Amino acid sequence: MKDLRNYPLLAHNTFGMDVRASRFVEYASEEELRSFLMQPREEMPLLAIGGGSNLLFLHDFQGIVLHSAIRGIRVITETDDEVEVHVGSGIVWDGFVAYTVEQGWYGAENLSLIPGEVGASAVQNIGAYGVEAKDLIVCVDTVGVTTGESRRFMNEECRYAYRQSIFKQELKGQYIVTGVTYRLSKKPVWHLDYGNIRAELEKSGGELTQKALREAVIRIRNEKLPDPARVGNAGSFFMNPVIPKAQYDALCALYPDMPHYSAGEGRVKVPAGWLIDRCGWKGKTRGRVGVHAKQALVLVNLGGATGEEVRRLAEDVARSVEEKFGIRISPEVNYIE
Repeated sequence: MKDLRNYPLLAHNTFGMDVRASRFVEYASEEELRSFLMQPREEMPLLAIGGGSNLLFLHDFQGIVLHSAIRGIRVITETDDEVEVHVGSGIVWDGFVAYTVEQGWYGAENLSLIPGEVGASAVQNIGAYGVEAKDLIVCVDTVGVTTGESRRFMNEECRYAYRQSIFKQELKGQYIVTGVTYRLSKKPVWHLDYGNIRAELEKSGGELTQKALREAVIRIRNEKLPDPARVGNAGSFFMNPVIPKAQYDALCALYPDMPHYSAGEGRVKVPAGWLIDRCGWKGKTRGRVGVHAKQALVLVNLGGATGEEVRRLAEDVARSVEEKFGIRISPEVNYIE
């Protein structure tokens, strides 16, 4: 187990915030995590992180950062039709997706190249191109922060919704994810009607395969999203708002090209990137921060920015969208005080 003081977090957040944590603890097993939680320690906040791809540090973190180094992928059950596989929380998410494609297990390929680690997938309910983590998750293994006891949450107990879970709401900060069990299909399951996946597949021609779909998703993401190793960012900064259909119909009369997706009876999901773009933000910069020139949903650190600078930009973007469309967009990124 690593246990370090005054630890730099530059390598642990994709926004490239040059901040420090009072203490950084990395555990390689559930037992190590439990041992740490049960021993006497300073009275300070705990923050469990994965790859730091959905965090915005506003300043140095006066607390203890916990990071999982729990690895391992093992098959729990397997039939001719599907497989259930348990995955350590510290495994890089896209590495897991690549592994499922190698094994011929279907379901995760639309989630290719999403940054972060497996543990965060269960907390954030990550999603892309018509698929969400909740569609694959069977159960989530955790350790209680105050008790050190193991607890398994079945999918329905996690209360998954769009980019939400019980771990971000009622039980925020109370449990740390140590592993996730996913159910994957051994037969093709395609999700091709979200975004421009079909168009991208047609460019390459050839047979529709799991590998071809993964490669198409990767090309789309690489084209639209900046590499965090070069330009600090957290991917999609805002969640796509869900509004009443009546409100969408009224807006569509004014903006006939407004895209949308069904979000259940009487509800419509509108792409936040489209709203931000129509407010004229795409490609705009403000000092050391800006809105990405190819994808208005992405805010970027142009070099040396502070978290407060990013937050102020995000607030101004959200305000302009609300003023123009009457829709309030909310950050998908978590602000860390």
